[in-house]
Amino acid sequence: MANEILKLGIPVGSLQKPTIELFNRAGLTIFDSDRNYQPRIDDSEIALTMLRAQEMSRYVADGVLDAGITGYDWIMENGCDVIEVGELVYSKATAEPARWVLVVPNESAVKKPEQLDGGIVATELVNVTTKYFKKKNIRAKVEFSWGATEVKARLVDAIVELTETGSSLRANNLRIIDTVINSTTRFIANKKSWQNKLKRQKIENIFILLKAAIDARTRVGLKMNVRQSDLQRVLKLLPAEKSPTISNLADSKYAAVEVIIESEVERRLVPALKRAGASGIITYPLNKVIH
Repeated sequence: MANEILKLGIPVGSLQKPTIELFNRAGLTIFDSDRNYQPRIDDSEIALTMLRAQEMSRYVADGVLDAGITGYDWIMENGCDVIEVGELVYSKATAEPARWVLVVPNESAVKKPEQLDGGIVATELVNVTTKYFKKKNIRAKVEFSWGATEVKARLVDAIVELTETGSSLRANNLRIIDTVINSTTRFIANKKSWQNKLKRQKIENIFILLKAAIDARTRVGLKMNVRQSDLQRVLKLLPAEKSPTISNLADSKYAAVEVIIESEVERRLVPALKRAGASGIITYPLNKVIH
């Protein structure tokens, strides 16, 4: 990058471990992340800084960082003017979007948001929640709550809390009455940095590698040998949208077939391929899948 260093922010907290694992799978190895807020990465053109996801979009918007990883929820909460390079669907628990949900105790008489008119709602996501109630024309007082909001559910009328599986809410005898916002992880960039040709290319390169590593999580490679006489029968079993690679072997009676399939298809497909005449069947994990 002609001596230009890309200043990249990665989140600490619940997203820290899955983010570092994602970078490693993408071929961008991060070191010293447990002891250092400026860990090393095996790319001399990148300088890493670890920040809370809640703050990331502000630092990127202000140009302190060229790019960073944060949630869509915090981009909306901070109202930051940044470039959204793309979505990275991964998280600490599931691959599904996280949700900020409107929650009340199980024993509460509240069944719908309109019943909170005139009530008090505690949340860390104050601006988004305020807009949510305003859009519904509900006059609720939204108060800031720093962490452990579930504990306050019985001190106020309702809370707005982040959930992925809902298990913590159920454990605390809490009930969801609505979803305020869905959020996935986003790769964002500073507008000025995005206009810099070298930095933009670097940012795009990183995103391509990270997205490829995510896409590879749910896929496996599949190789097999097939008699020419069985080839059409085997090919009909493969997913219709896939285009396998077919190569001739030294023994002209056989062909080698290779394809990428969804992991969930593997357990059903492999026995069927065996019965159709395939042999030497090998499945293997993938690091990256680039479309």
